[in-house]
Amino acid sequence: MDRPTLDELLEAVAEFLEGEILPALTDPRLRFQTLVALNALGIARRELALGEVLLREEREALGKLLGAQGEVRELLASLAGLIRQGHAPPGTLGYLKDHVARKLKVANPKYLERYP
Repeated sequence: MDRPTLDELLEAVAEFLEGEILPALTDPRLRFQTLVALNALGIARRELALGEVLLREEREALGKLLGAQGEVRELLASLAGLIRQGHAPPGTLGYLKDHVARKLKVANPKYLERYP
């Protein structure tokens, strides 16, 4: 495998921003934007690490709930249509809780730690 890996590059940028740039910033707007950039890098790293597994879990869970196979986007659209029509399949609430948890594993895993 070629080095540095994508994750290593993202980590290096985050470490530079956090260790060198952030402490030197006095402008609150630039400090905030740097924190946003650090958060975005964290999301990108988690997506890189977990994305394929979470997508597979999502596809399997939707397939089981709907009794159908397909792309996640299409299956989600089907589920949304059923919900709008008032025909949510049994197990929809549990699926939606797990769906949100999968999203939070990438977007903000600390939220899952605080509110299990």
